[in-house]
Amino acid sequence: MRMLIIAADGQLGTDAVSYFSKKYDVSAFKTADMDVTDPIRVNGAILAVKPDAVLNCAAMTNVDGCESQAEQAYRVNAYGAGLVALAAARVGAHLVHISTDYVFAGDGSRPYVETDSPDPQNVYGASKLSGERHVQALCPNSAILRTAWLYGPHGNNFVKTMLKLAEKGEVGVVTDQVGNPTSTFELIRMIDAVVACKSTGIFHATCEGVVSWNGFAREIFRLAGVEVNVKDVTSEEFVRPAHRPAYSVLSKDKIAAVTGYRPADWQDALREYFDYQAGKIDF
Repeated sequence: MRMLIIAADGQLGTDAVSYFSKKYDVSAFKTADMDVTDPIRVNGAILAVKPDAVLNCAAMTNVDGCESQAEQAYRVNAYGAGLVALAAARVGAHLVHISTDYVFAGDGSRPYVETDSPDPQNVYGASKLSGERHVQALCPNSAILRTAWLYGPHGNNFVKTMLKLAEKGEVGVVTDQVGNPTSTFELIRMIDAVVACKSTGIFHATCEGVVSWNGFAREIFRLAGVEVNVKDVTSEEFVRPAHRPAYSVLSKDKIAAVTGYRPADWQDALREYFDYQAGKIDF
């Protein structure tokens, strides 16, 4: 099978290329090689490769940056998603598009299911929701995977930020925002399951288990063997430009039922991440 991966040098794309190259004939396009907002380059690449599957990892993911650069956020996350969807449809490819838990308001009390009504509270979430709608309208043969709290060996993420801040000996982390930390490794396994089944529609794709950012940080430090004083703070004490949802828990029942793959618990995935970083395992 021929697979085309967009943003192959990003946090998710780098690991996706490593994993899928062992299974499929992969054409990897780095961010500089394919600007998803350029219709000529998007169409040219996809029409030249004629892939069976397209994995679009391209996104503007700087949540606070999206607030101050809303136009660019919509160009990449919405317009760009639409261009990829249109090109994928033209060659009959199965498109897998990555979205986010931020399409929801985050004020619920039970895990969000795929049929819950979106209500994004920041530009990032709104631009990603617009991207979802572009994908659905332009490429019916598509799967949208909403993920959350993503981290991996490449790029910037919460795990790396915490370990860097630990050098100061003390770090304050919010206790009143909960969700599903998800490794790139586990997300890629879910993508693989969707691709293998050629599934379409919206799927929630995160690790199992619920924890606060504060609890997540404490587990990071424990597994890393780092001594650091973790202070409990609230969202009101840690104001940021973009609103963060308080409740970002997603239900994985649908993806498990459709593909047969049940994602790992977030703690097991985090241990796998540290084992990989220590050179104990490969991916």
